[in-house]
Amino acid sequence: MKDETLRLAMNAFAIESESLLETAKVLDEKEFTKAVEALVKAPRIAATGCGHSGIAARHFAHLMCCVERPARFLSPAEAPHGALGFLQKGDVLVWASRGGKTDELTKILEIAKGKGVTIIGVTEALDSPLAKKSDILLAMKVTKETDRFNCQGTTSFAVTNAIFDALQTAVMEESGFVNEEFAVIHPNGAVGKRLNKKG
Repeated sequence: MKDETLRLAMNAFAIESESLLETAKVLDEKEFTKAVEALVKAPRIAATGCGHSGIAARHFAHLMCCVERPARFLSPAEAPHGALGFLQKGDVLVWASRGGKTDELTKILEIAKGKGVTIIGVTEALDSPLAKKSDILLAMKVTKETDRFNCQGTTSFAVTNAIFDALQTAVMEESGFVNEEFAVIHPNGAVGKRLNKKG
């Protein structure tokens, strides 16, 4: 491997760390609190996004299920073909898009809004079209993606996941979730086996 290749690869850690710290600065605590309160009381939660944001949304839906909050990933392709029936009045829809202009999400947000669903957005563009359709906005800050061309959704993916991880941490606390619940729904894997170990 070339020295320059190794340098660029190792610099990815510094780049992502910087954006994580910057996101912690711009993330509005009042908006974050509103998001957590909505998630805790929601009968159902859906998460959506495209590309790297979609993968992060899948992760978030899984995190919610792991803390006993019924959730699913809402595919932008399937949502306008009937999958939006999952969402009912009082539910929460979480979307992620760094630029806030993802065309596939526009119709989804419009329909969800019309059904009385609370919409939480995760974006860097707080004045974007998708942001304007949202009830709660969580700001992210990406100083640079990790590749030399600044085009792969690497840092933005890490930042989006960090916001989702922070939400999950808060939801666990505010909902009164305990390890005993996790042991029941997660019996396999190292953590589940540790929690279910007798004596």
